Amino acid sequence: MTTAISNQDTSDLAADDYVVIGLATCFIKEDGELYQVNVVEPIPSASLEALMKDIPTSYKLACATTLGAVLDSNTPLLPEGFPVESQFGEEFAQRVFAAARTYKRRESSQNLIPLGTTYSDFKYSTERKRVLNVARVVTKEDNVKQHSHTHKVL
Repeated sequence: MTTAISNQDTSDLAADDYVVIGLATCFIKEDGELYQVNVVEPIPSASLEALMKDIPTSYKLACATTLGAVLDSNTPLLPEGFPVESQFGEEFAQRVFAAARTYKRRESSQNLIPLGTTYSDFKYSTERKRVLNVARVVTKEDNVKQHSHTHKVL
């Protein structure tokens, strides 16, 4: 094992630990218009296993790499072959550490995409759009109506 990544919460991780990084098509809503963006984000082992079962996904490709190849301290590094205009997902460093831990726990997932290779045969679809900046506003109309006898002692 090589030296641990420089972060106090990652003493269990090393620069050569396996992780999968995906390129997802997402959308940003501005002034009522949707704009497409490419987002680079880690894919945990459970998500990767589900994606391999041909469920529709916004991921175009996934790259099996190491923590040291995608992070320099806590600074994200763009994996080779990813478009230069891609954006890193929110809290990328924390999420990539969490994803790497899932592959340490479930080593069989590492066989789905061998280290150093890229997989692009996902069932790619943007029919259900991932909108990144959606604000959910809860209103009084969202409350579930209770029957009048629900809270009465009969």
